[in-house]
Amino acid sequence: MTKLLVFAGSTRAHSFNRQLAAQTAATARESGVQVTHLELSTLDIPLYNADLDARGTPPDVIRLKEIMDTHPAWIICSPEYNGSYTGLLKNTLDWASSPVKGHPVWASGSKPFAGKVVGVMSASNGALGGLRSLSHLTPLLLNLHCWVCPQQFALSRAAEAFDANGNLKNEAAKAQVHKVVAQTLWAAQRLAN
Repeated sequence: MTKLLVFAGSTRAHSFNRQLAAQTAATARESGVQVTHLELSTLDIPLYNADLDARGTPPDVIRLKEIMDTHPAWIICSPEYNGSYTGLLKNTLDWASSPVKGHPVWASGSKPFAGKVVGVMSASNGALGGLRSLSHLTPLLLNLHCWVCPQQFALSRAAEAFDANGNLKNEAAKAQVHKVVAQTLWAAQRLAN
């Protein structure tokens, strides 16, 4: 069975994208999938700096690489800041793609990205639902040698989209999340063969 990693490019307490990531993880689990829902706030990852990296890769960066590597399928929920993805998300991907000189596993920057199947979603209170962040995130992931799913979802008017328990209220939105999950898992299974 394909293992799925889900995370949001936000650590904000009331982040729409963290709520969307939680809904996505729940949707995948209901389908019987083994899911890891990673909260980036649980990792102690500094702002990327090549000088800092040269002094030694932080332990939580190695942990992040290990988590990413053991999951052939990922779904990233990306907030939109100024028409693009967040600095937090870029920093996370920069560290994860940074080679660890002389390390037996992480000496290559393409590991843990190459060949991963990635579904992308966004949530925003705006009418476009954070869609512009996905248009910037997709080329970044392709550059890292990921296979990005064509089925994407941008949740608009996110402040009204979730109930008090963090569940999506709208059945059409739930169906869109399910489509992204299904295509991500389908592609990961096909590419694994």
